[in-house]
Amino acid sequence: MKTTRKVPRFESDQEAEAFLDQDLSDLDFSQFKPMRFELEPKSASLNMRLPAALLDAVKARAKARGIPYTRYVRMLLESDVARHGRS
Repeated sequence: MKTTRKVPRFESDQEAEAFLDQDLSDLDFSQFKPMRFELEPKSASLNMRLPAALLDAVKARAKARGIPYTRYVRMLLESDVARHGRS
């Protein structure tokens, strides 16, 4: 059985660069999380009132994912629009 390595924590950019200069084929890729880059400028805003319990639940879900709750709400909206098409 082949063992896989975890990516260590780096103290500097130089350490990270040195790590990338080696064969990485035995890395455990399950440790990585998808990263989403937001390239489109945000030119509009949304203001809404929610029940406190719903907002608390949204904040908890966002915290579990490690992202700000406003980004989580935007991701939910984008996902729904993508799934059901733009009208």
